[in-house]
Amino acid sequence: MDLAANLDEIRRRIGSACARVGRDPGLVHLVAVSKGQPPAAVDAAVAAGQLLFGENKVQEARAKIPLCSGRASWQMIGHLQTNKCRAAVELFGMVHSVDSLHLARELQRWAERRERRIEVLLEVNLAGESSKFGYRPEILRREWAELRGLPDLAFRGLMTLAPWTPDPEKARPVFRGLRELREQLQDEFQADLPHLSMGMSGDFEVAVAEGATLVRIGTALFGPRPPRMASPAENPPSL
Repeated sequence: MDLAANLDEIRRRIGSACARVGRDPGLVHLVAVSKGQPPAAVDAAVAAGQLLFGENKVQEARAKIPLCSGRASWQMIGHLQTNKCRAAVELFGMVHSVDSLHLARELQRWAERRERRIEVLLEVNLAGESSKFGYRPEILRREWAELRGLPDLAFRGLMTLAPWTPDPEKARPVFRGLRELREQLQDEFQADLPHLSMGMSGDFEVAVAEGATLVRIGTALFGPRPPRMASPAENPPSL
């Protein structure tokens, strides 16, 4: 696998998708999904110029991050449980997956304790899939004022997961719906929400065409995931 070549190809495809709709490719950021990848793979990506990485599980990230290049920056892109909020605040610069007021309050509690402000995205379940987490739009609107009242959380935008489909075009309505919801929230609440986190290896070009600013790509960059990491991820240090 030529990771540098994969990275160049992804950037080329992002640039082409932006050109087709008149977007500035500089506004689209690649989040390299390093789930299941060893520190050596992360370091190889850093050497190729990729500095932003996304992890799905706090436990894996807690074991992996200290072993990786200090040039890498990290974001939490997977479902976050409230009992992992302390570690999330300590490990990540942004959490993509805030899906309830209860979770947001717990993040706020730990951000205040750690005297830091953390960027967050609000996860929205636009497809209505019972197997996926995320706000329903009407509940997000209902809780908006309380969310924005949490002083140490910087709400930076929205995130969604489109249903898997072999045809990327079938994901377009979900991506378009997230963009439209962002525009509505900005108008209704005078909110500044610059980011849309949407699109993965199979559909990121459609997501970019619909306004994605953060695309979460793993397989197209790293190839298939290797076997599950052994120690120290098996026995991470407790906090």
